[in-house]
Amino acid sequence: MCVALCTVATALWSCNEDETYADQKEKERKAIAGFLNRNLTLLDAQGDTLLSTGKIKVITEQQFLAQDSVTNLDENEFVLFTNTGVYMQIVRKGPGEPIRSGESKRVICRYYEYNILGDSLQTSNQTPYWATTPEVLDVSTNSGSITASFNTTLNGGGAMYMIYKNISVPNGWLVPLNYINLGRQKAEDEGIAKVRIIVPHSEGQTDATNNVYPCFYEITYQEMRE
Repeated sequence: MCVALCTVATALWSCNEDETYADQKEKERKAIAGFLNRNLTLLDAQGDTLLSTGKIKVITEQQFLAQDSVTNLDENEFVLFTNTGVYMQIVRKGPGEPIRSGESKRVICRYYEYNILGDSLQTSNQTPYWATTPEVLDVSTNSGSITASFNTTLNGGGAMYMIYKNISVPNGWLVPLNYINLGRQKAEDEGIAKVRIIVPHSEGQTDATNNVYPCFYEITYQEMRE
């Protein structure tokens, strides 16, 4: 399926008021199951590919840990974290080191957000309009727990903050921080950390949580220069 993107979609999904929460969750579950088994290609107005996914092979956390916390890209593997319902694929672990307990870092993120239930690219900061204002995350850890907020002081806030008006970083965005490195690119062939995640409403941004829909994200993480 090809979807031509002319501008960043800002019209958000709204649910049927006659549906129960259980109905909405079942619709979300079916939407995720369908997404795992489809081929998706998103194109921009010039016909260039923004996102492309194939049929996803789901692996368990046990399999993921047994293969050194990596996902096989040739097999298009995503690991399912059963406690949150988040699916994750590590495209690149990135340079540097994982964030350590008690440490704080400022992280630059660039992303695409695809509304799985609405079947549309919903928001992104990888457009000319948002090019100078990527998401800046203030990340910290304490006793193994990772927390983060969007920094709105440095650039006024990126697309995620400006559109959803919530300073809290979605929980789904924090999951990869347990497994990737946070550093800066030192060589041309050394790409920064990049992941793909499927995030259910319970771990997503405020609109997804309120209206019960899942999103697919492609995100890069890079430590910000001091």
